[in-house]
Amino acid sequence: MKRLLRICLILPILLTSGCWDRTEINDLAFITGSAFDLTESGESLLTLQFAIPSASQSAGMSDQPKKFFVLSATGKNVSEAFVKIQKKSSRRLFTSHRSVIFIGESLGRQGINDVLDVFAHDPRQRLRTYIMAVKGGEARQVLEAQYPFDQVPMEAVKEMEIEQSEIAVTLRDFFMASSSQGIHPIMGVIETDSEGTGKSKTSVFKLSGTAVYKNMKLVGLLNSYETDGLNWARDHMEDGRINSELPDGKGNVGIIVTHANRSIKSDLTGDKIKFKILLQAKGALVENNSDLDVTRPQNLILVQQALEKAAEKQIQEAIMKLQKRFSADAVGLGRELYRNKPKEWKAIQTQWDSKFSEADITVDVKLSIGGAGMAGPPLQLSEKEIKH
Repeated sequence: MKRLLRICLILPILLTSGCWDRTEINDLAFITGSAFDLTESGESLLTLQFAIPSASQSAGMSDQPKKFFVLSATGKNVSEAFVKIQKKSSRRLFTSHRSVIFIGESLGRQGINDVLDVFAHDPRQRLRTYIMAVKGGEARQVLEAQYPFDQVPMEAVKEMEIEQSEIAVTLRDFFMASSSQGIHPIMGVIETDSEGTGKSKTSVFKLSGTAVYKNMKLVGLLNSYETDGLNWARDHMEDGRINSELPDGKGNVGIIVTHANRSIKSDLTGDKIKFKILLQAKGALVENNSDLDVTRPQNLILVQQALEKAAEKQIQEAIMKLQKRFSADAVGLGRELYRNKPKEWKAIQTQWDSKFSEADITVDVKLSIGGAGMAGPPLQLSEKEIKH
């Protein structure tokens, strides 16, 4: 009886244990980046970048062998192209380590709803993956670029997105904005560039502003200067920089913003909509190309006022482009109405694009400069040349 009991206890263990369906790491191809383009015939062009494990590299090839390779395929849709790439690989494609997704400009202008649908339904896709638009050319060119500082270029792009003051948007951010009321989604922009000459010429990439989407289609691009203004208006200014010319040709100054707060006041009277964006910021003066001793209160006030006007102009230019050229509220002013004045918003939400383009939007910036530091009296000038 005891022997039979032992057999009954051991039998389920033998049937349920084991790793018959395990996947070894050597059986996986780790995708570090994906690029989506549109062919001339209208098909989807999918390009994947893979990291090359160090164990699989040949020591005799060179001192610093290539750390990645790229595969491409076309199809009627993204899924078909993905299957074709899988047939080219001896390992199962693994997407969880992907850092960045790139969307070609031509594809973006046609619409990316079908592309993003893949990421919305597949649980293997990480929503914290960065998504970027590629300005000009094809998105796959970014994956093929040889970036000198990082072994795998996609790691460089990820770090650039995190550290720079440009727009950094994940899939999750984009989905949330596209499904929210009163705001249009955006994503960062990148473009390829060439450095060096002759045989030493290399293809690198750089961050280049913001892509604005409406109805899942790219409607326009903001440059880096306008992107800084958009960051101010969206309350996303971190470690930003403001430069300004001083009145009467006295030189120019620069400040790094260390802290910023934004508030919005709205007024709906009849058919007129007015917004006032109030910004309060603190910063440190890091450059003083003038003969002013900015440690003096009167000179510091002069510098502060010039920087405030420069910031206001930068923000106004970004908003004006969104209003008059794109009719796309990437700032989220409509969202402020939705949250704070729901009754008024309900009456105009279906006409918000036209209402936003006609709205009266003013900007008021107040800066507080905390210490002049090394940007005080110009060290290269004599005492007689410095204006106190």
